[in-house]
Amino acid sequence: MTRIDFVDDPNAPAINSVVPSVVAIVQDDQARILMIHKTDNDKWALPGGGHEPGERIADTVVREVKEETGYEVEVDTITGTYTNPNHVMQYDDGEVRQQFSIAFRARLIGGVKQTSSESDEVEWLTPEQIESLDLHPSMRLRLEHALSSSGGPFIG
Repeated sequence: MTRIDFVDDPNAPAINSVVPSVVAIVQDDQARILMIHKTDNDKWALPGGGHEPGERIADTVVREVKEETGYEVEVDTITGTYTNPNHVMQYDDGEVRQQFSIAFRARLIGGVKQTSSESDEVEWLTPEQIESLDLHPSMRLRLEHALSSSGGPFIG
């Protein structure tokens, strides 16, 4: 399924859905960050995805990272919440979703690298390598907030 993102665009389609979602900031012992190349929008991103009924939000993080990367993680903390109603995602099935994302720092505990239907590349990258990648601005913001030493989660 393809996706088009609209940010601060007065011509964005009307929102018809809000789905809580998560992203995980996972670093290895060399401070590299786990990144995926997404198949829905052809951009690099942190692993993550939608919360499902009956799940605890931390379990969503663990499930999504495992599904998209093959790695097993344990959640450490929240690094930010992102609910900008001016960030709209339009899918080819007619869904038009308002951003609602919670970013978590997670710790690698096992697994083996693998791709999925949602991620055609899985890589451990330095912040310097990530700077040159094609990331959506909202994903850069989550990463920036998670790596900063602001002392608490971003609320926005």
